[in-house]
Amino acid sequence: MSQDEHQLAAATPDAPKPKRHPILIIVMGVAGTGKTTLARELERRLDMAYVEGDELHPPANIAKMSAGIPLTDADREPWLQLIRTTAEGLAAQQQADPAFARRPGALVTCSALRTYYRDLLRGKPVKVRSGETGEKGTELPGHLAPPAPHTLPAYFVYIKGERELLQARISKREGHYMKPGMLDSQLQTLESPDGEEGVVVVPLDATTEEQADIAIRGLNELLPEPL
Repeated sequence: MSQDEHQLAAATPDAPKPKRHPILIIVMGVAGTGKTTLARELERRLDMAYVEGDELHPPANIAKMSAGIPLTDADREPWLQLIRTTAEGLAAQQQADPAFARRPGALVTCSALRTYYRDLLRGKPVKVRSGETGEKGTELPGHLAPPAPHTLPAYFVYIKGERELLQARISKREGHYMKPGMLDSQLQTLESPDGEEGVVVVPLDATTEEQADIAIRGLNELLPEPL
């Protein structure tokens, strides 16, 4: 909402409020950082639609991870594209519904370990990498080309922590397909988003409430309109 729209809404409190622009917030980090826990707290505070990114993995990906086999770029690319298109679909439905009153957009959990994974989630027309070699292949499908990044801008909340604490947290998890031995693979894959545009960093060793406070403050500094 522009400054003029905020002023007009304040002057006429009974008038319908202009719809805010939808955004995509991705809570990211390696396994064991507590992405779901923080995302659920942000969902409660921001009143946004929530999507658990892991639930969008195809069965083949889950089978590999359950067997302790790290995913390749070719495994991840369709999953990342599905996360993006799912969020775009939610935002479109929300904008088309005159009765929709929640904060428009989507809140998603996703490891988003590499820069180009994050660019896929941003909807940028990057060159995707295919196969085991990591070589770049074809461009993204047209539905992810601009102006999609402007229609649904993406922001990341990166939960950052030391390996020892991450290992301890993963070792305590029961019934999850991500095995403790895969942490090193994820850390090797991780390209830190520190310094990237649209990224807020929160410490792993903070409480969930503290993490949410830091995330919301940081996002409000980045967004053109407050959450």
